[in-house]
Amino acid sequence: MGYFLLRRSVGFVLTLLAVSVVVFAVMNVLPGDPALTILGLDATEDALQALRDQLGLNDPLLIRYWSWITHALVGDFGVSHSFRVPVSDLIAERLPMTISLAVSGMIFTVILALILGIAAAANHRKAGDWGVMFVSQLGIAIPAFWLAMLLVLIFAVNLRWLPPGGFPGWSDPVAAMRALILPTVALALVQSSVLARVTRSSALEVMRQDYVRTARATGFSRQRVLWRHVLPNALVPIVTIVGMQFAALVTGTIVIENVFYLPGLGRLIFQSIANRDLPTVQALVMLFAAIVVTANFIVDLLYLVIDPRLKARA
Repeated sequence: MGYFLLRRSVGFVLTLLAVSVVVFAVMNVLPGDPALTILGLDATEDALQALRDQLGLNDPLLIRYWSWITHALVGDFGVSHSFRVPVSDLIAERLPMTISLAVSGMIFTVILALILGIAAAANHRKAGDWGVMFVSQLGIAIPAFWLAMLLVLIFAVNLRWLPPGGFPGWSDPVAAMRALILPTVALALVQSSVLARVTRSSALEVMRQDYVRTARATGFSRQRVLWRHVLPNALVPIVTIVGMQFAALVTGTIVIENVFYLPGLGRLIFQSIANRDLPTVQALVMLFAAIVVTANFIVDLLYLVIDPRLKARA
């Protein structure tokens, strides 16, 4: 067990290190001059060179990477070229918005997908099963940004039930939750469609096992068999997809936050890319990559809790 955890931890650290190298290299080979972006097209060459020296842009690439990664390890990502404040302060200010959206989207995704997936498996080759499969296929095919605009058009513009965008802050919890309803639905519907199909397939495989037929033969109700015997034993592939989807939900906020004009990390990275703000872009891409790797690491650990057979192999 200890060896398993050590191996996964080493892989986690090495993956993050490799991601940091790739992120830094890609960000520094992209076309564009941050100094020119900051000072404008009318800046003199002497002013541009002075600013490049100040920002360390004239240093060799390896020295710049070492300086960046050593400072990043202690939470210092430099100063934003666009906002003129520490990048860590920008992240701390906007992270709660993104996490709130991702967590609410994940909760909605899991609840909806489990209900639809189990219902489809329980009604295999019947109208309920076909209906769930059709709806899920439709959900997979629809782009999230198009769905977001459609939701705004229906529920905000025509019906005027919900706000079309913006975020009033948590000082008014009711208004804040109303502002998150449409972004959450737009973010989660596509992911719940995928998870519902996985839940259905996994549940159908478990329902063919002998112990499920035995549970039915002993007189257990259909609902008890489904929720107490089928679902717990179908969780391993479901947890795999959930871990991947949480990472997808976090990165998917980049599009949704810009559609709904939400002050989160997704909108921040969009603005930073447009302004060629290298310190902010590097920090945010590294943060999103760390979330993805961490989600996969947590899924590996959850396997041991869900399936005791994996613990014995480990």
